[in-house]
Amino acid sequence: MMLVNSPDPVIDANLAVALDALLAENSVTRAAARLHTSPAAMSRTLARLRRILQDPLLVRAGQTMVPTPRAQALRDEAAAVVLRVGALLSPGTGLDPATLRNTFTLQAADLVGAALAPGLLQLARQEAPEVSFRLQAEELEAGPALRDGRIDLEIGSIDHVDPETQVEALVSLRMVAAVRPGHPLTGEPLTPARLAAAEHVAVSRRGRFTGPLDAALAEQDLRRRVSVVLPNHLAAMTLAARSDVVCLVPAALPGAAPSILTEDATALGLHLLDIPLVLPPLTIGMAWHPRNAADSAHHWLRHAVRRTLRGPREAPVPLGVMSGPPPG
Repeated sequence: MMLVNSPDPVIDANLAVALDALLAENSVTRAAARLHTSPAAMSRTLARLRRILQDPLLVRAGQTMVPTPRAQALRDEAAAVVLRVGALLSPGTGLDPATLRNTFTLQAADLVGAALAPGLLQLARQEAPEVSFRLQAEELEAGPALRDGRIDLEIGSIDHVDPETQVEALVSLRMVAAVRPGHPLTGEPLTPARLAAAEHVAVSRRGRFTGPLDAALAEQDLRRRVSVVLPNHLAAMTLAARSDVVCLVPAALPGAAPSILTEDATALGLHLLDIPLVLPPLTIGMAWHPRNAADSAHHWLRHAVRRTLRGPREAPVPLGVMSGPPPG
């Protein structure tokens, strides 16, 4: 630990470090070597300590130096102070998740939250049984929830972040058409014209009737009919399971492992149909404020989200700002 000059001995921890070295070594030269400074600098520090403590501390006895009674009384206390300062200013040690008592607040769309919660709870039971989670809905408009510390992670299609926000992509998906069993679209190969002719439900927190599918249909001079707009995917999928409307849901890219984000659609008995159009991929990621970047508990949370959404064999998605618009 390097010595620095300070006009106030009360707050100069370097003096305690120097005192500890001098009393442990009983030598200015050896204490200087221990602290990687020069004997001259250490002599000046000893002189300063003598003035402050009003005691010689170390005195000459032939070819050696011996501590005064005051120095002997201070030796153990000086060593303890240096140990405490070292612990205070050391990097954090590895965290045992079993000791966590945190409640993490996550912001996510309903489909992401519903898919994420079971896996997170399972990991918490195995590794951090005292951890709890609070999942809240996405804000209607982009807000400073991460910056304000109201949430620990935002998970979903991250398209509105503050400049300092850190973003990691987790999984890339494609959109497929979900319909009830026996829906007219299941009888023959799906074409753009047949898809456009069907009745649709759109998912949009902002109440929008159009999205990437409409742009792709427009390139072929087609237009779909959206009869209802709902604010979340679970409600839209439930409607699709009970009627003839078509709902768009995310699914894994060809060749990738199945996505847990499709499990709710299959649980409702919906049939998933490939869309015969080129649509931009949807990237699901997580965002956090840099205040939490080095926090061990938050590191465990991010790793738990990765494992839940990617799956044990899913290859990592390259880091970076994500592309691809949300579905609605």
